[in-house]
Amino acid sequence: MNKAFKALNDATRREILELLKHGDMSAGDIAEHFDIGKPSISHHLDLLKQADLVTSEKRGQYVIYSLNTTVIDDLMAWMLNLKK
Repeated sequence: MNKAFKALNDATRREILELLKHGDMSAGDIAEHFDIGKPSISHHLDLLKQADLVTSEKRGQYVIYSLNTTVIDDLMAWMLNLKK
């Protein structure tokens, strides 16, 4: 869970998650939404994968990224539990 919170601490990574909530995307498609280089986007995606916030699947020559809602559900449940 600590890796997820660390990953969420960055605005670019939160914006990537916002993009992925609308559907699966390749790294190139994600990079088109930012004014930073593709290596930087790859680094952000790698941190999101390490935190289990996104999953990736190789499709042909592309890697397609998806939002992992299971981890997000776990984070939300933990946060809501703090209110009790």
